[in-house]
Amino acid sequence: MGSSPRGIPNRGARKPPKKRVRLLYERRVNLYALLVALPGMLVADIFIWLQPWTLESKLALMFTELFVWWLLAMALQEQATRPLQTLANVIAALREEDYSFRARGAATDDALGELSIEVNALADLLADQRIRAIEAAALLRRVVEEIEVPLFTFDPDQILRLVNSAGERLLQQSSVRLLGRTAREIGLVACMDAESETVVPLPFQGPNARWLVRRSSFRQKGVPHTLIVLSDVSRALREEERGAWQRLIRVLGHELNNSLTPIKSIAGTLRAQISTAALDSDQRDDFERGLSIIEARSHSLNRFLQAYRQLAQMPPPALRKTELSPIVQRVAALEAGLPVQVLASPPAELMVDPDQLEQMLINLTRNAVEAALEPQHAPAAHNGGAAPLASSREPRVVVRWDLTEKDLVLTIEDNGPGLGNPANVFVPFYTTKPSGSGIGLVLSRQIAEAHGGSIELLNRTDQKGCQARVVLPRTQPQA
Repeated sequence: MGSSPRGIPNRGARKPPKKRVRLLYERRVNLYALLVALPGMLVADIFIWLQPWTLESKLALMFTELFVWWLLAMALQEQATRPLQTLANVIAALREEDYSFRARGAATDDALGELSIEVNALADLLADQRIRAIEAAALLRRVVEEIEVPLFTFDPDQILRLVNSAGERLLQQSSVRLLGRTAREIGLVACMDAESETVVPLPFQGPNARWLVRRSSFRQKGVPHTLIVLSDVSRALREEERGAWQRLIRVLGHELNNSLTPIKSIAGTLRAQISTAALDSDQRDDFERGLSIIEARSHSLNRFLQAYRQLAQMPPPALRKTELSPIVQRVAALEAGLPVQVLASPPAELMVDPDQLEQMLINLTRNAVEAALEPQHAPAAHNGGAAPLASSREPRVVVRWDLTEKDLVLTIEDNGPGLGNPANVFVPFYTTKPSGSGIGLVLSRQIAEAHGGSIELLNRTDQKGCQARVVLPRTQPQA
C-alpha cells in the first residue's frame, strides 16, 4: 500500500539534499584578497571622485587602482597556493614510491617551512624503509633459493605461488611449468592434507622415500597462504632402522652362539661314543645320520650368523683416491655365469674405500646376473591356455656410469623379470632367492650411504628388467 506504481515517483519520499556549491581554494583566496582591500578601494575612489579633476583623469586613476588591486590579489593567491601545490606533488610522488622529490623553502621560522621540513623528513624515512625492504626481500629470496630444503607456498585454492630451486629439483620441473598448478597436479596433495611435523611418503626419489612435512600459514596482501617445507628423513629413518636391526642381530647372535657351542660339542661327543657303543649297523647308521644333520644345520646357522654380523659390524670406510674403471672391470670378470658388458664411460676418480666399493658392486652385479639368468615366461593367454612357453631372449647385464657436476651415477641394468615388490628390497632378512640371506642389498646401501651416496632399485621403463642406480659424490666433504 505504501509503495507507488513503477515509473511514478513517491510524493512522500524525501528528496536528496542539493549538493552544496563550494568554491575552489584558489578562488576563495583570490576572493578574500579582493574583499580585504575593498574598503580601502572604496575610500580611495570616493576621495578621487571628490577631487576637481577631469572625468577622464578620475576614470583613468580609478582603472589603474583597480588593476593594481587585481595584480596584488593574484600575487597573494600565488604565494598562498604554490607551496601547497608543491607539497601535494611531493606527497603524490611518495604515494607512487618515488622518493626523489623534496619540498623547497623548508625553514623553521614559519609554519609553512615547518610543514615542508616534516614532509621532507617523511620522504627520507620512507626512502630508507623502502631500501631496507628491498634489501630484506632480496636477502629472503637469496636464502630461499640457496637452502637445500624444498619450499612451496600455496594460495587458498591450493595453487602453487612460490617454489625454490630445491623444490624444482625435487619435482624435476622448472618454476615456469610449476607455478599456477594445483597441489594435486604436482603430486603434493598429501602435504596439504597432512598435519605439520608428520612424515608422509611421496613419489619422489624412490618408493621408500619419506618426507617430514612442516606447514605454516601467513598472509600476503591480506590473503591467507600456506607454506610447505619438506625434509628428506629417509636416511635418518633408515639409520634408526639399521640400528634396531643391528641391536637385534647382536642379541640373536649372542643367544644363538650360546646354544650352538654346546650343541656342536655334544654332537661331537656322541659321535665319538657311537663308535665304541654296542649298536647294530642300522642303529649306528640312524645315529650317524641324525648327528650329521645336527652338525650340518649348526654349521649353516653359524654361517648365517656370521653373514649378519658383517651387517651389524660394518666398519667406517677408509677413504683414498681410487680409479673406478679397474674395480668395475675386475667385478665384471668375476661373474662366470654371464659376461657382464661394461660400456665406455668417462674416467672417474673417487674418494672411496675400494674394498667396500668392490663388495657393493659385487653384490649388485651378482643380483643382476642372477635376475638376467632367471627364466621368463610368456603369458598363458598367448599359448591358447596351454603351459607357458619360455620367452626367447638373451640374458644381458650392462654397467655404465656418467658424471654430473657433483656426483657420479653408476647404473647396472639387466633384462630379467624385474622387481615384484620394490618396497621390500632393502628390508633385512627379506629375499626371494631360495639360498639368499637378505643382506646383500642392505649391505650395499649401507656402504653407499657411508660414502655419502645412495642406491635406488627400480624397474626399467624401456623394456623388462631392473636397474640399480648408484649415486656417489665425486669429492668427500672435509671433516
